[in-house]
Amino acid sequence: MKTIIYLAGGCFWCTEAVFKDIKGVLEVIPGYIGGTIKNPAYREICTGRTGHAEAIQLTYDPLQVALQELLLIFFNTHDPTTLNRQGNDVGTQYRSAIFYTDDTQKNTASEIMQQLTQEKVFNNPIVTELVAAPEFYLAEKEHWSYYANNKEQMYCSLVINPKLQKLRKEYANYLTI
Repeated sequence: MKTIIYLAGGCFWCTEAVFKDIKGVLEVIPGYIGGTIKNPAYREICTGRTGHAEAIQLTYDPLQVALQELLLIFFNTHDPTTLNRQGNDVGTQYRSAIFYTDDTQKNTASEIMQQLTQEKVFNNPIVTELVAAPEFYLAEKEHWSYYANNKEQMYCSLVINPKLQKLRKEYANYLTI
């Protein structure tokens, strides 16, 4: 059994790297979602004028990993309280968003966000969008497995490595490696 959900948590290089080695995750593909033009390219997305978010198409087996767990990992590996930014990445293309494909995903995500809010996990309010998934456009191939292919690149060292360290520390039992 496989299910798809789309997650936007800032730069898709980060989000892809976080979910790539989670047990039950079958495929992680970077791309663009939620904008106003068809077939956008990275150079257009970077302007912030298309309305698309950098996101991942996350295909998972709900019999191996619960959506609740995936969403907790999602919320714990990016800042869902900053509007249209993640660290130095600023613009609507870096917004926090969950693009659901069915009502179960919508309800689960809403419950998780309410729970995190009630437990005051974050100092500021969660601004993550919760929206029905529109069309998803695949990113150019050079963005696929970006972290795996560019670990020595400065962005990977400074931004992605800390996220992966946190993931290994707090979610080690969910990793395939």
